[in-house]
Amino acid sequence: MAIVDTPTTWLLNSFSLSTLREFAEADISVRALSSDEARAIAATARSAVGHADTAELFSRQLGVEVAMDRRTVVLALGDRALVGQHVGERLAIGTLTRPQDAEVRWLLVEVKAARGRPPPPTSGSE
Repeated sequence: MAIVDTPTTWLLNSFSLSTLREFAEADISVRALSSDEARAIAATARSAVGHADTAELFSRQLGVEVAMDRRTVVLALGDRALVGQHVGERLAIGTLTRPQDAEVRWLLVEVKAARGRPPPPTSGSE
């Protein structure tokens, strides 16, 4: 019997290729979202927002409680990430809080099997 991993939707404050488990064997799609679309996805997403002020900012903008949870996320095939991307100048070194009016752009990142290649077998498959 095969073990099936349920895809996870994460709420992140950044996205990096290093978060991909099978980055050489995956296609990534990125789509800009409206605030309403982001709110709907955030309602069931698992937070991995690593800074308290960012979690608070996201909570205000999304209308849902966003927990601060500084963890390492590894995205597998089928996973999604709702990314709140800071827009604007880099914050100064040592800055611990974002401006109250910080602009955030909401993006949905989806990890899919590479076109033309079957997905790798899941662990425990026979």
